[in-house]
Amino acid sequence: MGKKIAVVMPAYNAARTLERTVREIPAIVDEIILCDDGSVDDTVRIARKLGIPHVLLHPQNRGYGANQKTLYAKALELHADIVVMLHPDYQYTPKLIVPMVHMVATGLYPVVLGSRILGGGALKGGMPMYKYVANRLLTLVQNMLMGQKLSEYHTGYRCFDAEVLRSIDFERNSDGFVFDNELLAQVCYAGYAIGEVSCPTRYFKEASSIDFWRSVRYGMGVLRVSVLYFLTRLGLIKAAFLAGRVRRTQLG
Repeated sequence: MGKKIAVVMPAYNAARTLERTVREIPAIVDEIILCDDGSVDDTVRIARKLGIPHVLLHPQNRGYGANQKTLYAKALELHADIVVMLHPDYQYTPKLIVPMVHMVATGLYPVVLGSRILGGGALKGGMPMYKYVANRLLTLVQNMLMGQKLSEYHTGYRCFDAEVLRSIDFERNSDGFVFDNELLAQVCYAGYAIGEVSCPTRYFKEASSIDFWRSVRYGMGVLRVSVLYFLTRLGLIKAAFLAGRVRRTQLG
């Protein structure tokens, strides 16, 4: 393939699922980078036992977005050509890394998302009904405000051409869960196309998930991002997270 592929794993109390996840990462991956965000279980010990070559530490919990910032910065430092974010909670199958990477490596799309909605995998995999309904409603509103046609914006399974990450200022984004949506807004604002693949998902006791009230706060944050994006595109304001570098590059 001729591309250096890095898998980045934002970890928080992932001791019970980390090994199952790592064992299924395909051989095409060149680098595995895990950042532990102040876990209180054995995540770090198990990561080192598994021989993960890059285990980064946040001594205190800094948030999901802050975790990703550390991971993406490290992947770019290692000169990765393609960066895949995979949660270590075994909710998403690592077996999709190959087709997602192929879509990026061949120039079909610079960004590919693993969608739980395509193919009806979300409810089959045990996604709570309130989360499914919220996902669909938020996605509908986001598509209208952002001019996109994605099946969902809320998946944690993502594959990027590294040039995309270099051309946007992801350090400007939130340190919390809304980071994911701010990053996708930056990708759209820079003019990059986003592809999707159908991704089965698993909801089980050990899989990470946010509770109802944190989900509500997340939903409000998502709506805020979409409105700010819409107003920025109209030229009425300049949202802070969209004000950084936008260095649209020719990919291929």
